[in-house]
Amino acid sequence: MCNTQNAKNIRMPGAVTIDPLHLVAVAGGTHGNEMSGVALVKYWLKDPSALVRDTFTAVPLLANPKATEKGVRYYQRDLNRCFTRDILFSSESQDEPYEVKRAREINQVFGPRGSINAYDVILDLHNSTSNMGACLIVSEAQRPLEMHACRYIQTHLPSLNPLIYVYAEPGCELYDLCSVSKAGIGFELGPQPHGVVRGDTLQNMKTLVKVTLDFINLLNQGIEFPAFEVDVYQRVGHVNFPLTPDGELSAAIHPSLQDGDFSLLHPGDPVFLTLDDKIIPYTGDKPVYVVFINEAAYYEKNVAFILAEKVNVSVPALSSRGGKGPL
Repeated sequence: MCNTQNAKNIRMPGAVTIDPLHLVAVAGGTHGNEMSGVALVKYWLKDPSALVRDTFTAVPLLANPKATEKGVRYYQRDLNRCFTRDILFSSESQDEPYEVKRAREINQVFGPRGSINAYDVILDLHNSTSNMGACLIVSEAQRPLEMHACRYIQTHLPSLNPLIYVYAEPGCELYDLCSVSKAGIGFELGPQPHGVVRGDTLQNMKTLVKVTLDFINLLNQGIEFPAFEVDVYQRVGHVNFPLTPDGELSAAIHPSLQDGDFSLLHPGDPVFLTLDDKIIPYTGDKPVYVVFINEAAYYEKNVAFILAEKVNVSVPALSSRGGKGPL
């Protein structure tokens, strides 16, 4: 059971000092039809020079080769939902889905999850059909390393207006590829149709990876990053599409809501327009932010959009051992 109670402010005490980060991976093709990450990782597997820094070299990972080959989100099961402890640490069986086996393979190479041998950081590259812009996805807000990396990206790429989305509701188990490593960030860029490469989106993703690797390199070199405050969007639930009694879609996202990702939805605002032109309003009891509006991949789950609350996070200063001093 997930606890969806959510504080509006998070305060993390004390400065944080960590070991240098030497094991870094960049994954693409976790969903085989999200083409920016697929294209970049395939390129970096042939020429990894863009992933080389003074203190480490990031490893490119084509996460789901079968799905990538077929140009589909997944082959048998969504790989990015297969990194739960029950799956990763259960016994293998002959008839289990390909993605379950692949999750265990990734866990063995880049984990094992929760171990001291796990990779320090995984960056996972995704595209969305929703108007998410350059979205930075983390599992929880109380992680100074991820928060500092996101802040560095926001500071150095203001034209992209990167926003931070916390995907795991409080109390829920993590299930994404990044959870295999000690830290991780997902890049969710959109809108981009599945199976398509947009040049502008591809360049933005390449730039996000570059800036993040630069941040890790500076941290390894001993630069101290000062404390700061930042807003994040914490997932608290979702809204389903209306269906007919026989399970068919009976309404579409209302035009006034479409493409309004990260906007504030108020009680009574239009959210759906039925096929016979009736407006269905939002019936929640308080304003809430909306993300992943009309995401194509969520139709199979009947999810119309995700609900989130804005949370202010106070992040302590961060440095690595043997540091040179403040940035």
